[in-house]
Amino acid sequence: MDMNTLQTRLLVASLMFGIAPSAFADKIFVSNEKDNTVTVIDSDTLKIIKSIPTGKRPRGIVITPDYKELIVCVGDDNRLDVIDTEKLEVVKSYAASGPDPELLDVNHKGDRIYVANEDDGLVTVMDRATGLAIAEVPVGVEPEGMAVSPDDALIVNTSEQTSMAHFIDAKTNQVLANILVDTRPREATFTKDGGEVWVSAEVGGTVAIIDTKTFEIKKKLAFDVPGIRPELMQPIGIRFTFDGKTAFVALGPSNRVAVVDAATHEVKSYILVGQRPWHLALKPDGTKLYVANGMTNDVTVIDVATLKAEKSIPVGRLPWGVTVKPEIK
Repeated sequence: MDMNTLQTRLLVASLMFGIAPSAFADKIFVSNEKDNTVTVIDSDTLKIIKSIPTGKRPRGIVITPDYKELIVCVGDDNRLDVIDTEKLEVVKSYAASGPDPELLDVNHKGDRIYVANEDDGLVTVMDRATGLAIAEVPVGVEPEGMAVSPDDALIVNTSEQTSMAHFIDAKTNQVLANILVDTRPREATFTKDGGEVWVSAEVGGTVAIIDTKTFEIKKKLAFDVPGIRPELMQPIGIRFTFDGKTAFVALGPSNRVAVVDAATHEVKSYILVGQRPWHLALKPDGTKLYVANGMTNDVTVIDVATLKAEKSIPVGRLPWGVTVKPEIK
């Protein structure tokens, strides 16, 4: 669901219930890879609401378009755990997700789940209603990144060992193109209009910007911070602001988040965060960026307007994935 739709729904709700938009509160969900938990944080108080036990090694997480469920990849148990976002507990698991699921995405209709299976070189396509696999798409070695286009027509997966981005037709579940990128691609993210896919290459130290019509690489972003060794600039998570104008890129061991102009593809600045930032999420009103820092076991809160880190929130051990559920108090 795009941000315009989300904002419209929140505004309608505020009018129906006679509350001001400032009454909106959100739940921040963070997967803790080593603790086997998902931490839930209140976005107003920045206090922990609950720590939810999951299967072993939770990593990729995604909120469903209806906001009712959080789906978690629990790689060492070879399944997906599904958390009810109101009850804040695991209510079911999907064993048909394939071996060692790492990242996943859900289409905007909410009826299909796409899972990267790191151990067997497959993307598993699942029916959300039944939790059953309906297709397996062979891709490269060690699939990780997983993204669905804004129109649900195109799926992109990255394979770490093959160093490729794989473009998949969502109707036929057939691979349309295999694009060579730099070493160890981790995440794929579509721009708001669906015209580009940005693919982060952790070891290669670049983000490849790929045209979704021609499947050609338009540009590769590189990163440079004075005093930081080049090999520490390892891009992983990518998030765009809801207006599509700015991209944030987590840069791993450099302990920085890069700020990129999405139109000019120029790196504008860097924000110091915790140690080894992995993945990123935006507050639904677009004012805050949440960064999961794997080695300091915390989440950095960044003010988007000023591009300043404001606070660090301790969570579990090895926080990996982060996402946000909008809510009205």
